Amino acid sequence: MADIRLILTSDYARLGRDARQLSRREAAGELSRIRQGVYVPAADWRAMSGWEKYPVLIEAAVSTLRSRTVLCRQSAACVWGVPLLGVHTLVHACTGDDGGGRSRAGVRRHHADFRTLEFEERGGFLVTSRLRTVLDLAAFDSFEQAVVAFDHVLKPDPGRALPAFTKDDLAAGVSVYSAAAARRIQVALDFSDPAAGSPGESLSRALMYLGGVKLPLLQSEVRDARGLAGYLDFEWPEDRIAGEFDGMVKYQKAEYLQGRTAGHVVVEEKRREDRIRATGRRVIRWTWSDLASPAKFAAFLVAAGVPKVKRSSCRR
Repeated sequence: MADIRLILTSDYARLGRDARQLSRREAAGELSRIRQGVYVPAADWRAMSGWEKYPVLIEAAVSTLRSRTVLCRQSAACVWGVPLLGVHTLVHACTGDDGGGRSRAGVRRHHADFRTLEFEERGGFLVTSRLRTVLDLAAFDSFEQAVVAFDHVLKPDPGRALPAFTKDDLAAGVSVYSAAAARRIQVALDFSDPAAGSPGESLSRALMYLGGVKLPLLQSEVRDARGLAGYLDFEWPEDRIAGEFDGMVKYQKAEYLQGRTAGHVVVEEKRREDRIRATGRRVIRWTWSDLASPAKFAAFLVAAGVPKVKRSSCRR
């Protein structure tokens, strides 16, 4: 899972080599110790972002635990490729101990009934089932994270090896949770929408809900005299406002560039936006940095002309 070489002190000992060499290489700045008994090349570690480091921390933990461990919650989501919000460092694993909830050496244990727990092997790791994993995120994490996870697994994607779930599939798994957790899951599930084009768009919509602003249409089609001008991430048609989340991946990743340079993509985006504006719509754009909190994002949208609305608060 991790695209970086792990160096284990246990491997050194098994080969009859002096494991103290590793601590000396760490002191020299050549290696970074990311967990007791696990080192990685320091330059590679420094070059990685926080979200890129999390799979490495998971692999490091699993490599040093004495017994095979079933990963759950955020760690299982990472293995399944479910988008996570924020930077994570704790590895989450199941335990049959009624206590649960304890954290030691970077691993947090959560109680699970192994008689009914569904888990499987994925990429060399034991993980809770994909359905159980996203339900756990909705039950125990934020509303925003739940929406991002549900939108992701509900969305059909021919490029994915994994099939999309339906809302009925997800709702059928709610019965194992407490009444309070089931309510949290249902609120997010009712709100989820597979039309969301990316995790950033899912988070944007969740924050619109939490921030009390009018909810938009998703992926609406825009046409002009020349034909199709494009599809909008968000549209408030009565207010003549188009919203676009700019996650920057379209300027960086090969699958989005499709042989074009980043400069070509910028020019094409500018032309597309000019055509949309010419239809009488105002276009507003935002990035990840604008999604710091529901209140700040709501203030940004209201300042751009998106109306506030009254709705009951989201109970979590």
